[in-house]
Amino acid sequence: MASAAKEKSMTKKPLTASEVGPVDIKLWGKWSTTDVVVNDPGLKRYICLKPCFIPHSEGRHERRRFGKADVPIVERLANHLMKIGKNQGKKVMALSIVKQAFEIIQLKTGQNPLQVLVKAIENSSPREETTRIAYGGIVYHQSVDVAPQRRVDLALRWLTEGARIASFGNPKSIEESLADEIILAANNDPKSHAIARKEEVERIAFASR
Repeated sequence: MASAAKEKSMTKKPLTASEVGPVDIKLWGKWSTTDVVVNDPGLKRYICLKPCFIPHSEGRHERRRFGKADVPIVERLANHLMKIGKNQGKKVMALSIVKQAFEIIQLKTGQNPLQVLVKAIENSSPREETTRIAYGGIVYHQSVDVAPQRRVDLALRWLTEGARIASFGNPKSIEESLADEIILAANNDPKSHAIARKEEVERIAFASR
């Protein structure tokens, strides 16, 4: 009887993809990207929310022009954490910091931390900045629109910069600082370092029109 049951189980056909149904791949097995919405139409193409379990693409995008637009936005946040200081080049440590910051965001807000991060990027990305123009030996600043890719880059840079400044020489951990910075930026709070930098850049651009 046991051998007959074993032969029957071995001859059973595997289930097809249509029979299994769609599989929701969650970030670190906790947070889904299916219900995350990007409200800014200019940033939809450049905030990548493709499902992944661990946000680590191993630099497969670096040889393609604008390839970083296809890198998960969480991985890009972790990459910005590695730029300066003792975390430089330590990808596993940076991902661990982001994961713990997301857990803190979920505890404080009760929302999906991916949605909070997207909202923070939308609020802290500048729409206008200045460029230097030389004309006849005179250099002056001229207001220009910011490209969508650069808007995302600046927002991520300022979010991680604010977390780094808040935790330096402070008993407050980098995970708590990053979580607080993302929450403040998502709420469009002027106490956020990223929001303050965005308003400063746009104010200078407005004066240079």
